[in-house]
Amino acid sequence: MYLNGQMIFEDLHFKDHHDHQVPVQIYWGKEHSDIGYIEQYSPSYIKVNNVFYNRKQFTFVSRPGY
Repeated sequence: MYLNGQMIFEDLHFKDHHDHQVPVQIYWGKEHSDIGYIEQYSPSYIKVNNVFYNRKQFTFVSRPGY
């Protein structure tokens, strides 16, 4: 189970969110960039809303119940 606002960064975190359709919020620094469901993930990128986000550049936060 993930808490609202919990940072996610491991492959297992992204797999869980993808498999269970838990939304993620994406930040670039402290600025909100996007929110949605993970469509695809790899060791380098996460795809949300048809946009690829570099895992090293962006921060991903769990948003269950959004």
